[in-house]
Amino acid sequence: MAERNPDHTVITLNDQPTQGVAWSSSSSDRATPDEKSEVLPSDTEISASQTKEAEAAAVANINNAIPNGGLQAWLQVLGAFFLFFNSWGIINTFGAFESYYQSTTLKGYSSGTISWIGTVQGFLLVAGGIVTGPLYDRGYLRHLLIGGNFLVSFGMMMTSLGKNYWEIFLAQALCVGIGAACLFVPSVAIVATYFSTKRAVAIGISAAGGSVGGVIYPIVFRRLTPEIGAPWATRIIGFIAFATLCISTVVMKPRILPSGPRALLDLPAFKEAPFTFFSIGLFCCFMGIYIPFFDIPIFGAVKIGTSVDFSFYLLSIMNAASALGRIIPNLIADRLGYLNVLIPFSVASAIVALAWIRIDNDPGTIVFSALFGFLSGAIVSLPPTVAASLSPDLKKVGTRMGMCFCFAALGLLIGNPIGDVLLNIPEKKFYGAQAFSGSMILGGAGFYIIARLFRRREYEHWKA
Repeated sequence: MAERNPDHTVITLNDQPTQGVAWSSSSSDRATPDEKSEVLPSDTEISASQTKEAEAAAVANINNAIPNGGLQAWLQVLGAFFLFFNSWGIINTFGAFESYYQSTTLKGYSSGTISWIGTVQGFLLVAGGIVTGPLYDRGYLRHLLIGGNFLVSFGMMMTSLGKNYWEIFLAQALCVGIGAACLFVPSVAIVATYFSTKRAVAIGISAAGGSVGGVIYPIVFRRLTPEIGAPWATRIIGFIAFATLCISTVVMKPRILPSGPRALLDLPAFKEAPFTFFSIGLFCCFMGIYIPFFDIPIFGAVKIGTSVDFSFYLLSIMNAASALGRIIPNLIADRLGYLNVLIPFSVASAIVALAWIRIDNDPGTIVFSALFGFLSGAIVSLPPTVAASLSPDLKKVGTRMGMCFCFAALGLLIGNPIGDVLLNIPEKKFYGAQAFSGSMILGGAGFYIIARLFRRREYEHWKA
């Protein structure tokens, strides 16, 4: 048997070795035909090759085991639906609370100050994923669901008792916001592991729960407030949240978990132009997208002169249309590419938001609510899949998704207070907030286009 070359240098697994072949550090060290010898693979190389084959086999088994349907898989969709229903659904309801606060409990505060309650709530929901994501990776799904259920339900109960601004802020902004953050990561993480070919439909149905919650909760609040009072109307919302989240806690079951906890940051991602411009685009879009959702009830009552009841229904119309906007664009995006669909929907949303400036009647307001709700649904539902498509290493998808959604959370945090500062409710002037909303969404679409152009330079194909 030939002796092993003492100068032989082995490339490790991280250096992408060729299975079964050992390369020396220079051509002079390679065995020649005259030497009639063979360079044998080292124990390290054999172990690395076996490990790589085992990992590949494990991945293949996982992919082959994807149910793509069945009772257990669709129960996950049901559970995720209720998670969205009680996280984004409650966030989308804040416009109804804001309108009530301005005329009763917090009438001494400006609309910008009141809007901080809703924006901090939304910020915590999205940004909280930085903490709840690693907890989910470590297998604490049940703890997150139980903790989220308690915090959301308890927060709504305490909101019903609030008499001062700081009490409502602690209960509705902080307590409910942190509880919703516990629910958000499981709602987007579990369903994808149960579906492959039907993934877009499953995720779209789950995400529609946020819009359905945004339809039902404002109606519940508005219809019950005159009969039993706003405190008890808020408590009933808390009871509904508790009951529906109990369903999620019972039925949801993770099929697979990451091999290990993911890192909180992947800073080299910002050296990639598509990812960086996409993240900036998210920041801009989320600065403007929720201004109509928060302000449409006030706009209807003050600017258009609709009844108080009808002004609340405008928010429900917007959220109902948003449910369709979270499903249909996802189906199209599976064929055309997620970023390719997100760009035109963002541009169209910006145009509709700017057209809102010229609306001054009931029919126009109804059409605006439905159209903007539908178009904005894509802006909310497509970014997670875009972030995944911009991640070359699938092991870092969760990390990168958390990073780019921090941009979205920051935009959501500061966008609505800025928009409300631009309002002049006594003089019925809304055009400042309307122009700001449309301009921010249009700016975000511009950054998406830049990300798309850089993406095209990196890859010959257009789909992303």
